[in-house]
Amino acid sequence: MAAPSAPDAIRDVNVRYHDLAADTYDAKWGIDYGPSGQAQVLGKLRKALGAIAGPYHRALEIGAGTGYFSLNLMQAGVIEEATCTDISPGMVEALRGNAAGLGLEVDARVAEAQELPFADRAFDLVLGHAVLHHLPDLAAAFGELHRVLKPGGLLVFAGEPSRWGDLLAEVPKRSALLLAPLWRRAVGAPALNGHGVAHAEENELERHVDVHAFAPGDLERVARAAGFDQVRVRGEELLANWFGWANRVLEATAEPEGIPMAWRRYAYHGYLALQRADAGVLEGRLPAAIFYNLLLAARKPR
Repeated sequence: MAAPSAPDAIRDVNVRYHDLAADTYDAKWGIDYGPSGQAQVLGKLRKALGAIAGPYHRALEIGAGTGYFSLNLMQAGVIEEATCTDISPGMVEALRGNAAGLGLEVDARVAEAQELPFADRAFDLVLGHAVLHHLPDLAAAFGELHRVLKPGGLLVFAGEPSRWGDLLAEVPKRSALLLAPLWRRAVGAPALNGHGVAHAEENELERHVDVHAFAPGDLERVARAAGFDQVRVRGEELLANWFGWANRVLEATAEPEGIPMAWRRYAYHGYLALQRADAGVLEGRLPAAIFYNLLLAARKPR
């Protein structure tokens, strides 16, 4: 399958992949809606904004997936009313299920970022996590985000892959793939034998859903061109992402049920430890461009 380039083809691949991935997405990415998940989301928001104000009365999340950002922020009391959109009906259904399980009321609907079905100046906060790199028309999307924000409203995005960080991450990914047979033998995990046609299609589609990797200046320019000011872009996670990607590649070669819990604990706590090292030592001292993730914050002028 060739990588899609036309907007309609990019949209189709993203809908198909995220529909297939919706039921197992939270487990695959270790998404949590308890204190740990809230701490992760609050940490990213604090890094992007410098400090967390709020609470924000009406918030819109685009590309909300299963609800990781909005549901955790609602539980933490940062946002009061959440509207969540995604182009994947499967993800929207999963988000509704997660919200119901947490006892939260969320307006979740299928919508595209470049054609938002909302009135002008409707939201105090617009946010997203790991979504901008999927969008074929960033200029149109940012124009819509500007339109639906109230004057003085905030725009926040996290988890966007940086161009150099993405290239650097290829080193641990390729190394892990070479070491995978030895790792499986060491931890006693059986090799992946496949999970049917849907699983194979999901893996193939996943290779084609990412459209962009950004330099920090790319995000700043598109935000300013849409009319935002006070634009700030910073980098997040270097060591933690090398560690995390290596582990994910290793785990992807094994049957999930056969991976020992001791390994999963090691991978989880090791990631958190390196995340703290990144935040305390590297972030703010090294150029944003070399980190794997970029965070963007901006404001709509009053």
